[in-house]
Amino acid sequence: MNGAICSKKPMNLQLRHFKDGTSVILFLAAFCVVCFYPPSSLAKRLFAQKLSVTASRKEMDDRYDPQRDPDKDLAIVSAEAKRSKRNIFVVVGGEWCSWCHTMDTFFREHPELMTLRDKNYVSMKVSMSQENPNQRFLSRYPHIHGYPHIFIFDADTNLIKSQPTNELEDGDGYNTERFRKLLDQFAPKSTR
Repeated sequence: MNGAICSKKPMNLQLRHFKDGTSVILFLAAFCVVCFYPPSSLAKRLFAQKLSVTASRKEMDDRYDPQRDPDKDLAIVSAEAKRSKRNIFVVVGGEWCSWCHTMDTFFREHPELMTLRDKNYVSMKVSMSQENPNQRFLSRYPHIHGYPHIFIFDADTNLIKSQPTNELEDGDGYNTERFRKLLDQFAPKSTR
């Protein structure tokens, strides 16, 4: 039988050459696959890790997740705010809060305000719920009387503004001019 023959000793590869030299080509191909192509489990883990970072960053802005750690989230958005020279826009609320969902809808229905917010701020949400009231995190900041509540921080996580949202309401929604004024007033000086 021609081709590669393995001895009984581990890692002792012996090659017999075909007359046309194909065993060398097969060996080099196998070498390249082993050295330069990650095992599928590694590739899957790297892909899943990349997705989870993207998903977790998206969840900071999309949901009020009681399982999230607001201290870790604030550190992540602070690093992003420093890189992009933006401030931090934190909304405290919960999935139970109808006005929290009204605010999400308000931004979707007013893309110019969402663009203004995203240009000047890195956003995150903090859950306040019976499941996890995040008392340790929230106790560092002014008392919240109603939800949602907005905190605006600079990139170094210094509190700039504690904003009750009832002052931004208008009927069954939010007032575009009051929101625009808030977003403009506390934007980083470099972007104004």
